[in-house]
Amino acid sequence: MKKILVIVPFAMSEDNRQLRRQQLDSLSLPPGVHFEYRSVKAGPVNYASHHDFVLADVSIFEAGCRAEQEGFDAVCIDTMSDSGAAALRSVLRIPVVGPGKVSMLSALMLGDRFSILTMASRWKPLYKKALDELGLHRQCVSVRAIEMPADNQGLLGGKEELVFPLLEQAALRAIEEDGAQVLILGSTTMHQAHAYLQPRLPVPIINPGPLSYQTALGLLGLGLSHSARAYPPPMHPRIAMLQAMLTAAQNQVIQNPQGTP
Repeated sequence: MKKILVIVPFAMSEDNRQLRRQQLDSLSLPPGVHFEYRSVKAGPVNYASHHDFVLADVSIFEAGCRAEQEGFDAVCIDTMSDSGAAALRSVLRIPVVGPGKVSMLSALMLGDRFSILTMASRWKPLYKKALDELGLHRQCVSVRAIEMPADNQGLLGGKEELVFPLLEQAALRAIEEDGAQVLILGSTTMHQAHAYLQPRLPVPIINPGPLSYQTALGLLGLGLSHSARAYPPPMHPRIAMLQAMLTAAQNQVIQNPQGTP
C-alpha cells in the first residue's frame, strides 16, 4: 500500500474536501494506492498577496511536517503556489510535489510556449512567484483571466454554464493571439473545467492536481526523492512551536473565518 497525503491549503469541511478529492476521478490509479486529503488548521482566505504566501507556507508546512512519521510515502500540495514545498522537503525524505512548477515544466515537454488560464487577475502574483523561481517568463506568453470570483470552498459547482464558456474563450485567445502551444489551468480549484475544455481546444491543457499525483507516483516507482543538498535539514527544528502556533490560529479562525480586522 502506497499512502499519499494531499494537503488542502484552506480550512474547510469534509464535504468541500470531497470536491477536491474528485480530482482523482480523471486518473486510472494502480491498486494499492491511497490518497488522504488533509486541510490546514488555519491559513489565508485567498492567495493574492505576499501576506497570503507567508501564511500559506507556514500552514501547509505544519500540516505535512510529520507525514513521514505518520506513514505516508509522498506529499502533494493542492495549490499552484507550491506553498510550503521547500520547507517540507527540508524535514522529509519522501517526495513532496507541488502542481505549480510541475505543470510549467511539463508544459515545456509538450510545447515551447504556454499560457495560464485563471479566474481573476489578482492571482497573477502567485504565478509570477513560480515563474521567477523557474526563470520561465519568456516561455509563459500570457496569463489569461476571466475575472470571475473564485470559490476555494465550493469550487466551480453550479457555475459551469457561465464559467466554462468564458474559460474556453480565454483559452482560444491565448492560442490565437498569444501563440500558446500548451495551456495550464491556473488553480486546482478549476479542475472541474478540464473535461469540458480539452475536447474543445486544439492544444493540450494541463490539469495541475492530477498531474502532481501522477508525478508523485512516478517518483515513488523510480525510487526518487528530492536532494538533501538542495533542501538541507534545519539545524534546530521548531516543529512543536509551529504546531502550537497553528493550533492557536485554528481557534482564532473559528471565531473569525474571514480574517476581518
